[in-house]
Amino acid sequence: MKVIVIGGVAAGPKAASRINRLCAEAEVTIIEKGELLSYAGCGLPYYISGQVKDSKELMSTPVGTVRDSAFFKNVKNANVLNHTEATAIHRKQKTVTVKNRAGETQDLPYDKLVLATGAESAVPPIPGVELGNIYNLKDLHDADAIKATLAEHKAVNAVIVGGGLIGVEVAEAFHEMGCRISIVEFLPQILGMMDPEMAVLVEKHFEAKGVKILTSTRVTEFAGNGRVEKVITDQGELPADLVLLATGVRPAAKLAQDAGLEIGPTRAIAVTDRMQTSDPDIYAVGDCAEKKNMITGKAAYVPLGSTANKEGRVAANAICGVEDSFPGILGSAICKVFEYSVARTGLSEKEARDAGYDVVTCLAPAPDKPHFMPGARLLFFKLIADRTTRKLLGAQATGPGGADRRIDIAAMALTAGMTVDQLANADLVYAPPFSPAVDNIITAANILRNKIEGRMDGITPGEVLTMLERREDFTLLDVRSPAEREQMRIDGTVDIPLGALRGRLDEIDRSKPVVAFCKISLRGYEAALILKKAGFSDVKVMDGGILMWPGKLIKG
Repeated sequence: MKVIVIGGVAAGPKAASRINRLCAEAEVTIIEKGELLSYAGCGLPYYISGQVKDSKELMSTPVGTVRDSAFFKNVKNANVLNHTEATAIHRKQKTVTVKNRAGETQDLPYDKLVLATGAESAVPPIPGVELGNIYNLKDLHDADAIKATLAEHKAVNAVIVGGGLIGVEVAEAFHEMGCRISIVEFLPQILGMMDPEMAVLVEKHFEAKGVKILTSTRVTEFAGNGRVEKVITDQGELPADLVLLATGVRPAAKLAQDAGLEIGPTRAIAVTDRMQTSDPDIYAVGDCAEKKNMITGKAAYVPLGSTANKEGRVAANAICGVEDSFPGILGSAICKVFEYSVARTGLSEKEARDAGYDVVTCLAPAPDKPHFMPGARLLFFKLIADRTTRKLLGAQATGPGGADRRIDIAAMALTAGMTVDQLANADLVYAPPFSPAVDNIITAANILRNKIEGRMDGITPGEVLTMLERREDFTLLDVRSPAEREQMRIDGTVDIPLGALRGRLDEIDRSKPVVAFCKISLRGYEAALILKKAGFSDVKVMDGGILMWPGKLIKG
């Protein structure tokens, strides 16, 4: 059996290696238009920052063997043709036309073909984009060029166009290198994978580190003499010694499209759960292949190295006759922003509403360990569920606390189709060095249960801020202690500590809506119960408390 794999970064080498293990008699050839094979592209920001000292570490096995052509030939029994581009697929003849860097072409026969052509950077058509020192970050060559530019300047003004995963990860790398950084994002927030009330927390963290965030801002021109010197936006000009274009990627599907293979609604190659294309002898894996959202069942496109490796294995199993299937994705993702983790899985609130669910959400900030334990760190957490079925739909987390563990738990709960009731009673491990007695995700699930069952009526901090800005007539009730309010407070509140509330109910206007809050709104919830029992008719709890307030705070 002759197998050709087009693409040598993540999914392609995974498929080739698995085929070798299952079908030792197969003749596997990897076609790679670049030079480098099987490198960890997600590690590039950490190579730029210097955390990864040598680029070879990104191309090596855990024991230090570089995954080059010789490695794949000797260990994986795969022939590698790098510096070679696949230019056409001839499905009737079952051949692939390839061209090497000398311009020589040949037709290679195949029995099975694996397309792992990846994704390509979406370069915006902005005047001046061809100037020097304007980069994408697609491969190690780009990373080396960026490192060289950083080395040339003692103080670098770096502008990142795009506030997605790559943009925010490289921002930290640039900060480590001493750059002055601006992130320019066309949308109203950075990190579009997160809901606004979570993204604003990350924006505040960036700004605390000296990173300038410009949202709802469009780049109109790059200006300079030979190399970029400034970035012109519809909000003003920014000095720039270096620009990173992090405006997203699109599936590299042209080869497949030219061959007449079906292209899905996301513009990626349509595949079955066995990674087969519309031609049963051709498979597509990784960033060029369309995904299925496990919750909605609809087509999705989320390019990730983790997904690429799983898909490469499934395709190899199918080629070698091993029963397997890829169930789809949840859109699980995580990145590091200085001390913060930023993670999500499942549907965002907007995605859930757009999909027609009866959405209920909660915000639950709390330490990731008991408050008395050294090293306890704050975690901002959000859960999203369907009010009708009580099923979990999504989760998001950020902050210095342990986001990865909670989001992984949520991903498994989503995979199992669990309800918030099942999640609330999950038998998670507990010991003070590791987690609270009632873990953050269980607390959040219980808040959702209270909301679904009508015991709590929540309102987001963003909605409260809008009410204040519109000068709506309501009472914003702060039930924290005087000492807490001395540290930070919201302007315009009525201040009554929870312990004194029953004796001071006459200080609250019964004719107005009341929104109660505290630090995280546990006491806010208790205050709402007291008010309702006392006959107040319109009482809400501000989700997340003052810790998740998106507006200005009066401090000191």
